[in-house]
Amino acid sequence: MHLQDARYIVVEGPIGVGKTSLVKKLADHLAATPLLENDRNNPFLAHYYQDRARFALPTQLFFLMERHEQLRHLAQPQLFTPTTVADFLPEKDALFAQATLNEDEFRLYSKVHAALCSPADAAPPAPDLVIFLHAPTEVLTRRVLQRARPMESALDERYLARISEAYNQFFGHYDRAPVLTVNSAHLDFVNQEADFSLLLQHIDAMRGPRAFLNRGL
Repeated sequence: MHLQDARYIVVEGPIGVGKTSLVKKLADHLAATPLLENDRNNPFLAHYYQDRARFALPTQLFFLMERHEQLRHLAQPQLFTPTTVADFLPEKDALFAQATLNEDEFRLYSKVHAALCSPADAAPPAPDLVIFLHAPTEVLTRRVLQRARPMESALDERYLARISEAYNQFFGHYDRAPVLTVNSAHLDFVNQEADFSLLLQHIDAMRGPRAFLNRGL
């Protein structure tokens, strides 16, 4: 795979793994348009972190509708920018919904999702490449604490472990696009150019639907 040929790239992973920072780095490298998840727009998110059972459904529905609006231009080729690098995959919404909603709430969420993506040409295309970042739960916990966002103060290691495992399960079966799975525990793509170059080398070396980058200490 040649990174320069990709027109729609997604960086995904659990909270604290560094996906948004990598999107900005890739977008700058490719002179591409970054498409970022803006969680500050979600009026329910801070409440969700404090009371997940009560605010899970409105939080998920708000994200679903906002991401659909953000990605709508990708379903219209005449408006498609030369390259877009996003820090979210629309299918990720279902991952969080399944992990946080009860059965009745998930049924309602699924109906809204189906309505938004009908007709089929309203759905965004599959990415040319997905970079799935993951890291051990203790690393995610440390990074979340280091960035010290007030709304994330209620997050605990058990919750992060559950979301991280949901991501692992999801990308273990995801087949809509080539996936490069990256253990980011010992990689710093923003501050270490050697790490970023290593990532680019692994992307260019991809010859199939799956590849892995896992560097230890």
